[in-house]
Amino acid sequence: MSDSAENRANASDPSATELLLASGRTGGSGAERLFQLVYAELHELARGYMKRERADHTLQPTILVHDAFLRLIDQSNVSFNDRGHFFALAARCMRQVLVDH
Repeated sequence: MSDSAENRANASDPSATELLLASGRTGGSGAERLFQLVYAELHELARGYMKRERADHTLQPTILVHDAFLRLIDQSNVSFNDRGHFFALAARCMRQVLVDH
């Protein structure tokens, strides 16, 4: 199995959903584990957003993923209903990072 296919398989792992639903918000090692599980999908989403940006944009997809994830887990009042809700909020954070940049 290729690395990207393995990452996608891991991103579909129910433990990502369990981490999301456990407290609605993760911190510490829970956030690290969640990041590892969803990174490939977030990076793919970020690449899609960056393709729509101007050619001389200085932000890279990897940085977009990291900034958006940090914003997402730093919110004290956020709770995730499921994986779809998490990715929708992550996409919103990515768009906000792009606006702020």
